[in-house]
Amino acid sequence: MKIYNTLTRTKQEFIPLEQGKVKMYACGITVSGDAHIGHGYQALIYDIMRKFLEKQGYNVTYARNYTDVDDKIIAKSRETGIPADEYALKMIDKIDAVMAKFGVDEPTLWLKATENIDNIIDFISKLIESGHAYPAKNGDVYFDVTSFRRYGCLSNRSVEDMLDGVRVENGEEKKCPADFALWKSAKEGEISWNSPWGEGRPGWHIECSAMNRKAFGDSIDIHGGGRDLIFPHHENEIAQSESLTGKQFAKYWTHNGLIKVNGQKMSKSLGNSLLLEDLLNKYTNEAIKFALLQTNYRNDINITDGIFDEAEKHLTSFYKVIACAEEKFGKGGKGNKEIDERFDKVMSDDFNTALALSDLFALFKNISSRIAEGDAGVADDVAQIRKTYSLLGLFKKDAKAYFAEVEKKNPAEIPAEVEELAGRRWQAKQSRNWAEADALRAQIDAMGYTVKDGKDGYKVEKK
Repeated sequence: MKIYNTLTRTKQEFIPLEQGKVKMYACGITVSGDAHIGHGYQALIYDIMRKFLEKQGYNVTYARNYTDVDDKIIAKSRETGIPADEYALKMIDKIDAVMAKFGVDEPTLWLKATENIDNIIDFISKLIESGHAYPAKNGDVYFDVTSFRRYGCLSNRSVEDMLDGVRVENGEEKKCPADFALWKSAKEGEISWNSPWGEGRPGWHIECSAMNRKAFGDSIDIHGGGRDLIFPHHENEIAQSESLTGKQFAKYWTHNGLIKVNGQKMSKSLGNSLLLEDLLNKYTNEAIKFALLQTNYRNDINITDGIFDEAEKHLTSFYKVIACAEEKFGKGGKGNKEIDERFDKVMSDDFNTALALSDLFALFKNISSRIAEGDAGVADDVAQIRKTYSLLGLFKKDAKAYFAEVEKKNPAEIPAEVEELAGRRWQAKQSRNWAEADALRAQIDAMGYTVKDGKDGYKVEKK
């Protein structure tokens, strides 16, 4: 099994630090606002990585964090009048509910910055003692980047390169402009904790290092997040952690690509953010996943108009084949080892979901042809596809339930002509003109629609 390691910029054979066990951490969401499609995508990717590693027989401990205190959360607290800690908890509950609807499983461990303040203070104190950090007169504490010789190893930058365009803000007391805050002194009205340097709160970067060490010890196997976190966040994590322990912090660094909307970077300032909850109100979670997973996780995804509609269309066609196979031949029990082995092969090459999904088109075309030939063995193939591809969050639903969900989210428009014929048929039935009613039903059927009668009237549906 090979994983692309951002640290070495190569695909490497995956060999965990401890045989049979994997310690894995992914940077989660800063809970200053609603979860958008980028948050959902990152959570999905690392959920899949965890599950595939488990499928390969590894005992995986997977941790994610919530950044529940930072500048943006404090700004939202001021804007809403809700205390920062209460606002963060409220948003966590909301985001958890959306992620559950999206169908992403909980990690083994949830970590929160506000629950690790003592660990963070201890971590910073040790960095100061070892000469890697220094307190400023105003109560801030900074990491001295010149004290860590490998600074820039992840992003492939030198300290000199990083200094280009860096400006020291008013009130900052840095020795070097590239130094970053480990502890920020409290401003009036801000959430804060007592520390040896006065009232304040942790900087963003130190939170993940301290939480990682508390959960896993000095070293982990896989550390991940979006590509935008390589610098400065993950670069700073390496510097902090390795300066403290003298050991390699993470063996493999993985980074997923970013979301673009019609070619533009998704951002609030451009007004093109796609909230995950809004998408889930319009599309099934499987369609959203199918659309996202057709791109290799390391590449950027361009969300173009119609991408989710197209994904829903493909899934609907696959589910129709599944429904037909299961109705004719029942639910298979033997499975098909070749389908599962092929899936493992492509996923073992750096979690290649794009190739795994492309295989589905040929698989379902083959199954469809064999259904027409009366081959009952297709039931085993369908059962295997359901079992194998459930790891990607696909084909987990009953086919009829899936069709009903699609229809509910996007009711099909019934042409006026069909509606008019259905109305005439209903009137014919009320007049007991059965021959005309049957003739009109046949016309509606020939146009690709069906009429279902009930005690309160009728309903027209697309076949």
